[in-house]
Amino acid sequence: MTEKRIEPDLLAAGRRGEREAFESLYAANQKRVFSVALNFFGGDEATAKDVTQQVFLKIYTSLEPFRGDAEFTTWLYRITVNACLDEQRKSRRFVFLTDFFQELRAKKTQDEKVHRQEISGEVQKAVATLKTKFRLPILLKYVEGLSYEEIAKILDCSMGTVASRLNRGHKMLAGKLKHLRNEI
Repeated sequence: MTEKRIEPDLLAAGRRGEREAFESLYAANQKRVFSVALNFFGGDEATAKDVTQQVFLKIYTSLEPFRGDAEFTTWLYRITVNACLDEQRKSRRFVFLTDFFQELRAKKTQDEKVHRQEISGEVQKAVATLKTKFRLPILLKYVEGLSYEEIAKILDCSMGTVASRLNRGHKMLAGKLKHLRNEI
């Protein structure tokens, strides 16, 4: 997913406190924030809505000092990731990713659909057991479709660290899901 460039005039108007500009920023970015939160919290819509609200409250109060050193969407994802981690710490919930493999939802017979849903559930459970430092790059890469560079900016680490965490996460998942090799 390539970052959609936010118009500098819109950001400037938002920094000046113009309500319409902030509403436009919200409208343009609410779905991506909600998507990250929804997937991070395993489809829990109520928590995803709460986190989305927290993110935009933070942006509303922090937009004026935003210098633009990074892309707006990178800053937005960073705030979203932090809000998810804060909420996770507060609630101590397990994380399940929804729709981790979209191809598992292919239109097949009812039996195949049920079988695929069972496999998807097992994948979600396996992903949920990963430590956050491995789970977040997997979420950002495979659910949000972000590049290594974008993930590195969001997680405030190097692209090598992103690659390493994805690689280790893949290996951990392969070990946890080896019983499914002939099923997929």
